[in-house]
Amino acid sequence: MKRLNSGPLILYFMAAISKNAFLSNSTCYCVEPIVGEIMEIYSALKGLSAEEIYRDSSNHLTPVFQQLDYLIALDICDTRAEELLSNSGFNSAFDVITKFRSMYTAKLEVEQAKAIIRSRNAWDALEDFAYLPNYLQLARTEYRGAGLKPGDCVLFLGSGPLPISLIVLCHQYGLRGIGIEQEPDRAELSRTVLDKIGLSDRIKIIEGNQYSVPLEERPKLVMVAAQAEPKKAIFDHLATVLPAGTKVSYRSYEKGLRKLLDTFYRYELPAQFDEYLRVRPKPPANNTVVFLTTNNGKCNSTLGGRLRDNGGMYNTE
Repeated sequence: MKRLNSGPLILYFMAAISKNAFLSNSTCYCVEPIVGEIMEIYSALKGLSAEEIYRDSSNHLTPVFQQLDYLIALDICDTRAEELLSNSGFNSAFDVITKFRSMYTAKLEVEQAKAIIRSRNAWDALEDFAYLPNYLQLARTEYRGAGLKPGDCVLFLGSGPLPISLIVLCHQYGLRGIGIEQEPDRAELSRTVLDKIGLSDRIKIIEGNQYSVPLEERPKLVMVAAQAEPKKAIFDHLATVLPAGTKVSYRSYEKGLRKLLDTFYRYELPAQFDEYLRVRPKPPANNTVVFLTTNNGKCNSTLGGRLRDNGGMYNTE
């Protein structure tokens, strides 16, 4: 991996962070090596096109992806992470890293979907997916948090080429699912996967986006993927079309350095949404799951529809 000659930048960032750390009297994970790793990852990624990332046939970007996964999982306190991530000097690096993570994750899902389709035993191939434990935990959290029961219908915005969240929810918990995917090739690939594993009768994939909502059937839960974009347009539209009392969940990255991947945590939700539950991740999950209900347009709390950073949180077992 090529390295960036980032000595002056690191000194600048460290001076700002050290000043804030002194003022807050915080004592948590040392950020010096983290700054170096962020700049190293940025150096390896900057200038790469989407096509170069998707066509990484030699897998030379795999170590970069693994390094990023290791970095965001470090046990760094939220206060120090916020000091680091709020430094505007890192904006370019964060933008590049966030886009890479999203694109490379999609690449991995496409590869796994094709492996499932080629396999003799589709379920064995699905269980080989390295990130399956993460999705199993997220599905359990969403099933419990939304108070779902077998036979309920859930809608997933941004279901992707491998609709693994819907697969787990429908197979494990007896739900019915509708996935909305805006990329035609990914939507078709996901339909082929569902045919292969025998769930095409329980999960329907629609080619579209947030403007495909509302559907004829009102789901018990509307789920928004962590990588569904653009978040503001998605939630602004949902706020105008979902009936009062609709449950909505979304996944975000907000714990420690996971915020580095998040495009949403500073966005203020429309007043039509009230948050009633927030579940922060424990390994192997990376995502916080936030549960909302729609109201009549009048905010019922002092939050003004904002995402909460404190209170109303619990950890999954």
